[in-house]
Amino acid sequence: MSKTIIMMPVRLAATRLPNKPLLDVNGKTVVQRVYENVRKVMPADMDVAIAAGDQAIVDECNKFGATAVLTDPALPSGTDRIAAALKVLDPDGSKYDVVVDFQGDNLNVNPAVTLPLVEMVQETGCDIATCGMVIDNEADKTNPAIVKIIMGLREGEREGRCLYFTRATAPFTRNPEKCKNQDLYQHIGIYVFKASSLHKMVALPVGVLEQRESLEQLRALENGMVIRARLIDDMKLVKEAPTDINTPEDYQEFLKWIK
Repeated sequence: MSKTIIMMPVRLAATRLPNKPLLDVNGKTVVQRVYENVRKVMPADMDVAIAAGDQAIVDECNKFGATAVLTDPALPSGTDRIAAALKVLDPDGSKYDVVVDFQGDNLNVNPAVTLPLVEMVQETGCDIATCGMVIDNEADKTNPAIVKIIMGLREGEREGRCLYFTRATAPFTRNPEKCKNQDLYQHIGIYVFKASSLHKMVALPVGVLEQRESLEQLRALENGMVIRARLIDDMKLVKEAPTDINTPEDYQEFLKWIK
């Protein structure tokens, strides 16, 4: 039987907003609120654990009863962090076969968006499942901070195999009059891994394209791994609030909306 764990990578080192996971948001820390959001909407048979980069985060998680694993603070990414924590919780790989990577600062992201991704991994056998949204804002189409998913969806399709991820404006439409679907898709950085694929990915060397675009998921594609994506229309719990906390301004805005 398939067993799923939700892993939340959390660390204190954030240049724009130091100690972000431990900030108080109307009586609860950021990490506690995200954990409670996950626990509230995810099935009871799914385990939840925090992959912590600092002892202070482990200490905070102990206060509200969450499972937390201390990992090397020098690990280069959240993906490496959850893989390291998974080896502690499931050393022989017999307990979990699906791993949800849900960022510990996703304070206003509905964790339920990951449920269809879990099903996608289970049903298709893909290595990684992720999600995207149709880009409506014209400025976002040319913004290199907005990562685009390249996938060949026909009109009406909501799910497909990811052929590439890029910061460029792509794909290019050469003959608009002949092309029914001219949408561009923004990548939303939520991942669900087959557990074996997660361990395989972090063991691989940094990819050429990964280094060039600074996009970790390209390492998987360069090595023949299969990534599939599902389009979503919305992912927020509170429509008016920012998606997550990245700046002091975001933090002040959250204090207005998260009660």
